[in-house]
Amino acid sequence: MGDAEFQKAMIVILLTIATMITRFLPFLIFPAGKKVPDFVEYLGKTLPYATMGLLVVYCLKGISLTAFPFGLPELFTVALIVELHWWKENSLLSIGVGTVFYMFLIQVVF
Repeated sequence: MGDAEFQKAMIVILLTIATMITRFLPFLIFPAGKKVPDFVEYLGKTLPYATMGLLVVYCLKGISLTAFPFGLPELFTVALIVELHWWKENSLLSIGVGTVFYMFLIQVVF
């Protein structure tokens, strides 16, 4: 085994160990039957919404309102996603349909 193959193998092994640690550590820190600290419960309730907000801002940050198409594909897609999510309350459906709709808009319409 050459140096490059050894390095690749070590990277895979270390990434596997790091991934396993992040998966198993919560179960070791918070075993079943032990009360989870209030701060961790608070994070569990608020972080999903904060993450979605961050993703929305990240996705919409590059819109140019002064050049064609003036952010219209993004505006139409966001409106569709919001309406679809209010109607069906299914995140996977909203994200999937929104992605397909946005790609249709930028590839075919605009």
